[in-house]
Amino acid sequence: MTFSGKNPTSEGEPRLRWLFLDLNSYFASVEQELVPSLRGRPVAVVPVVADTTCCIAASYEAKVFGVKTGTQVGEAKRMCPGIALVEARHELYVDYHNRIVEAVETVVPVTSVMSIDEMACRLVGREQPLLAALDLAQRVKTKIRETVGSTLRCSVGLAPNRYLSKVASDMEKPDGLVALTPDILEAALLGLTPRDLPGIGPRMEARLHQAGIRTMKQLWALDRDQMNNLWGGMGGDKLWHWLRGEDFEDTELEHAKSISHSHVLAPELRTRDGAYAVVSKLLHKAAMRLRTAKLWTTNLRLSANFAVAKDLSARQHNSGIPQLSWSESTSLVECQDNQTLTEGLRKLWARMPTGRNYEKPFYVGVALSNLVPDHLHTLDLFAGLEREMRRTNLSATMDSINKKHGTTMLFYASMLPAGTAAPTRIAFTSIPDLF
Repeated sequence: MTFSGKNPTSEGEPRLRWLFLDLNSYFASVEQELVPSLRGRPVAVVPVVADTTCCIAASYEAKVFGVKTGTQVGEAKRMCPGIALVEARHELYVDYHNRIVEAVETVVPVTSVMSIDEMACRLVGREQPLLAALDLAQRVKTKIRETVGSTLRCSVGLAPNRYLSKVASDMEKPDGLVALTPDILEAALLGLTPRDLPGIGPRMEARLHQAGIRTMKQLWALDRDQMNNLWGGMGGDKLWHWLRGEDFEDTELEHAKSISHSHVLAPELRTRDGAYAVVSKLLHKAAMRLRTAKLWTTNLRLSANFAVAKDLSARQHNSGIPQLSWSESTSLVECQDNQTLTEGLRKLWARMPTGRNYEKPFYVGVALSNLVPDHLHTLDLFAGLEREMRRTNLSATMDSINKKHGTTMLFYASMLPAGTAAPTRIAFTSIPDLF
C-alpha cells in the first residue's frame, strides 16, 4: 500500500527522508520461528504460565480472536480455545533483535533503535526519491526474512520525518509498506483518528475531547498557538510541524522522560520486609538504566498495592486480587547514584500507611522522572563536587562489575531477601543490554 503523488518522474519524484521499521508481533513471531509447530497457530507469550498473569505478546492468529498485549491469560484462553501459551525467553528476543539490526544495516544504516521491535533509518542522497526508498524498504524486508528468519515480518513506513514514518508503519499491518509523500499528507492523515498518532494516549485523548477535538480534521485545523495550549508546551509546536512534513530532530528533548520498574510479589515475599527487598532491587535496576542513558533524576515515586478483603477494595488488580493502592513521590537533588536514590526510597517507605489494611503488600513499583541529560546536569551547590563524584564513582564501579558478571554480583544488603524475584523483563521501549 503506497500513498504518493501521481506519476512521479525521476526529476520531480517525491522525496522521503525516513524509513521506520516495526516488527510485527515480535516476541510471538520469534517463538514461531524457533518452534515450527507454532506457525500458523494462535500463540501468546506470557511471563509465567498462569491464568492470573497477562499476555505480553500475541501472534496475529491470536489477535484475530481479540487477544492482545495485556489480555489476562484466563480471558485469552476463553476467547481463543487452544491458544498456545509460551513462557517468555527474553535473552532470545534480544539476540534476534541484534541479528535484525545487523541485517538492516547491510541495506541501510540504522539511525536510532527506538525499542526492541522498532528502529528508524535516515535516508540520504539517492535513497530519498520515492522509487528508490520503496526499493530500499523491500530489500530490508527481504533481508530479514532471508538472513534472520523466514517467519519474521515487519511493517515499514516511509515519510518526510521520523514521526510520520512511524505513523506510516502503523497504517498497514502485518507486513505492510506505506509511503507518505509530502504532496498527500493532509489527505492521508485525515483518514486517521487522533488516537492513531504516536503520543496521543488515553489522557491526551481526554484532553482533546474536553477541547472539542474528536477528529483528525479538527486537529489539523488547529494553528500552532492552539496546539501549544492543548499540549501545554513545546510538544504541541513540534507536532504541528511534524504533521506537515517538516523534518527536524530536537536532540535535547529525545531522552526518556521516565524510567520505571514494577513487580507482583511472590506469596512468600508479601510482607513489609519482602516488599522492601524487592523494591530496593527494582530501584537498583532503574538506577543502572539511568546511568547508562547518561541521565539524572530529580523525582522518585514509590507505589504499592495491598491485598484486602473485597468489601474494602475500590477495584481489583488485573490479577484478580482485591486491593488498596498507595503511591507517593519525593523531590531529589539531581542525582543518578544508588546512595541518594536509596535515601529517597527510605524516606518514602517511612511515609507508607500502616495498620491492618496495609499489612499484605503484593505489588511494588518505582519510577524516576523529571529526567535531565548529562549536558544539562547542574551540580548541587550544597553537596558540592566532592560528594557527588564520590557517590557517582561508587555507582559506576558497581555498574562496571555488574555488567561483566551479572546485575546481582554487587548490590545493597537490603536487596538480599528478594533472591531471584523481580528478574529482568524486556519492555517494548528498551533493549536491556545490561541485563
